[in-house]
Amino acid sequence: MKQLRSFQLRIALLAAALAGSTLVGFGAVSWFQIYNAKMSQFDTELLNQLMRASRPHERERLHRRPELLSFGLESNSKTPIAMLVLDGNGNTIFQFNSLPADIQVNRLLVQRLQATPSPPPPPREQPNPPLDLPPRPLPPQFVTAKTATATWRIGAIKFPDNQQVAIAVSLQAVDQEMATIRNIFLVSIPVSLLLVTLGAGLISRRALRPISQLTDAIQQVTVKGLDQRIPIGKTDVEFVELIQVFNQMLSRLERSFTQASRFSADAAHELKTPLTILQGELERTLQQVDPGSEVQQRLSNLLDEVRRLSGIMRKLLLLSLADAGQMSLYLVEVDMSQLLMEMVEDVELLAPHLIVQTDIPTGLKVQGDRDLLMQVLQNLLSNAIKYNLADGWIKIEAQKLPTNIQITIANASKDIPASDRHRLFDRFYRGDPARNRQVEGIGLGLSLAREIARAHRGDLTLNAISDGQTAFTLTLPIQR
Repeated sequence: MKQLRSFQLRIALLAAALAGSTLVGFGAVSWFQIYNAKMSQFDTELLNQLMRASRPHERERLHRRPELLSFGLESNSKTPIAMLVLDGNGNTIFQFNSLPADIQVNRLLVQRLQATPSPPPPPREQPNPPLDLPPRPLPPQFVTAKTATATWRIGAIKFPDNQQVAIAVSLQAVDQEMATIRNIFLVSIPVSLLLVTLGAGLISRRALRPISQLTDAIQQVTVKGLDQRIPIGKTDVEFVELIQVFNQMLSRLERSFTQASRFSADAAHELKTPLTILQGELERTLQQVDPGSEVQQRLSNLLDEVRRLSGIMRKLLLLSLADAGQMSLYLVEVDMSQLLMEMVEDVELLAPHLIVQTDIPTGLKVQGDRDLLMQVLQNLLSNAIKYNLADGWIKIEAQKLPTNIQITIANASKDIPASDRHRLFDRFYRGDPARNRQVEGIGLGLSLAREIARAHRGDLTLNAISDGQTAFTLTLPIQR
């Protein structure tokens, strides 16, 4: 269906339709023009032969040498010809038929003569014409008739001296020539249409190349590719303005994103110091108040909120660095097997009511930032605990592939609606069950975890839908 809606295909089909209509019309008009020209040539020759046959001495020559009735067809002496000359009483003066077996043509000649009007008699005062010149007749009549064996062109004329002449010539040669021309058209027109369609397709593809470049550029536009621009070069003038507008749009997007990213980074940096001071003051004040008092409880709540704000600030700072492509990694060899086992011990302490299943082979090592990778695993395991079912389970699996390692963390959970699955990695997005404060989080953990994985040239994905569980897979390359 997409192919039928292709603009390039429509251009090619439209060009083929226009060219086909033109070629078919031209072929039909040409065929009829050629046919009419040949028939006019036949009629002219028929008229000449009719005038010759009206002369007695010419009839004697034709009687002795019938082959003189060539009608311009010397190259085809086998063309069937028939002639009939009658006097005023309808008696036959001369008769010739190159197809003696075809007696229908003789009947056609007689019928044609009977249907031909007689000319008026010459005026009395007009002198008698010379013997060699026939009297002036009415214009002859030409018709096409068919018999069982052939198609004939018949000409008939009556002279003032009551002499009647009719000649029939077979159109076999003309039909053969016209059939040859028709076959040439039937072969050449489809071939021409095919060439026109291919040519139109190539031309339209070349003409739409700037659109393809725009499409490729749009597909590559990400937060890290806003600096790309499409070169104008030798682009056709019709697309120059479109490319310029697109480049200007990219410039505005890059400027806006740079300002937003810089604002996030600057805000995070500016908040870092006062939050650190506020956290330190709260901790010191908390140590000076009476244990168990109402003031201590309030200060503890405030300290929790400050720590929560500090966590948000750190995540925002990391995300702004990731958006700008400036997330710095302290690369060391990280033993993911050991790191996962340490995480499993923490899970067993934090959620003893959950069943933890592991399948972690030894020797899974990658080059990466240990602290950031630990943050990714902590986030995934923290979500597996927070969004688990009562008396549920957590399953941790790891495997080594030829070029990367894959770590899958699954947990028992309610089914995630299809409308929410593609939004889980959106920043500040939390599903409806997680919008209450009983489940901690602000919706930045998964987004930050995926950015960290991609900074390591890996990825973090949500596995396919499976009833009663949620599973995430972390992929990390073995070698960078």
